[in-house]
Amino acid sequence: MTKYGSFPGARPRRLRTTPAMRRMVAEHRLHPADLILPAFVREGISEPVPISAMPGVVQHTRDTLRKAAVEAVEAGVAGIMLFGVPEDAHKDAVGTAGTDPDGILQVAIRDVRAEVGDDLVIMSDLCLDEYTDHGHCGVLDAEGRVDNDATLERYAEMAQVQADAGVHAVGPSGMMDGQVGVIRDALDQTGHEDVSILAYTAKYSSAFYGPFREAVGSSLKGDRKTYQQDPANLRESLRELALDLDEGADMVMVKPALPYLDVLAKIADSVDVPVAAYQISGEYAMIEAAAEKGWIDRDKAILEALTGIKRAGANMILTYWATEVARGL
Repeated sequence: MTKYGSFPGARPRRLRTTPAMRRMVAEHRLHPADLILPAFVREGISEPVPISAMPGVVQHTRDTLRKAAVEAVEAGVAGIMLFGVPEDAHKDAVGTAGTDPDGILQVAIRDVRAEVGDDLVIMSDLCLDEYTDHGHCGVLDAEGRVDNDATLERYAEMAQVQADAGVHAVGPSGMMDGQVGVIRDALDQTGHEDVSILAYTAKYSSAFYGPFREAVGSSLKGDRKTYQQDPANLRESLRELALDLDEGADMVMVKPALPYLDVLAKIADSVDVPVAAYQISGEYAMIEAAAEKGWIDRDKAILEALTGIKRAGANMILTYWATEVARGL
């Protein structure tokens, strides 16, 4: 005779029995408003240029960028992060195109703002790497090292021209010491008090940036280990966090996302400002490549990865799948 008392009374599987049940008890849900679309706009092209390492992602023309922004709005995406790709002839040692009011990024900001107004949070990458002939995120000194304080002066100028163009939020990504404070002062002193700062607080020196270098036409020589964070360090990110908040960051970010979910969770537990995570080019490329080989289910893998980032504490996720996923949601 069966001894009923020997069976488990607590059965977590009861809450997994049907799709409707699983949906009802889900602890975390993705929403289109969680998503931000990174987008590249390239100077001097008449047709979009596919990025070979990122299937489905392109360097936009000004016209196709406007169309992508409209599609993002229609899908319910919250924001767009713009990256400018100048012609090589316009690159120089100090990234002049990055502060030219008629530089490609500033033009693109005006284009998107004219197209979608305030229906999309328009964000801009505030960094020199796309515009320098050496590919570093700052100005170099006589010995070829990135000069932190000289770079801050350039960032202040970039903040002003991007704000003048109509950006809602700037994203300083160069990991220079003091960058948030200098940018906040520059914005406030030029009448742009309402422009917010999404600080790249914990940006790691990562092997997963590879495809991004193609996307922005990087001229990088060497590496960025002297200013981006060491992948071995977690406490260091909390120090960066404290500094960014003290300097006036409105939002903070962890980049990359999936290899640094522990960092993301720690930061999310520590702050009362919105937290973003950037699912970067290498993360995108791995899933697309494995799916193309038939090794994984592409759509399920995308949603699982994004859900993991949300579960770790991200309020906002920058992902190249933003519009596609938002439509599905």
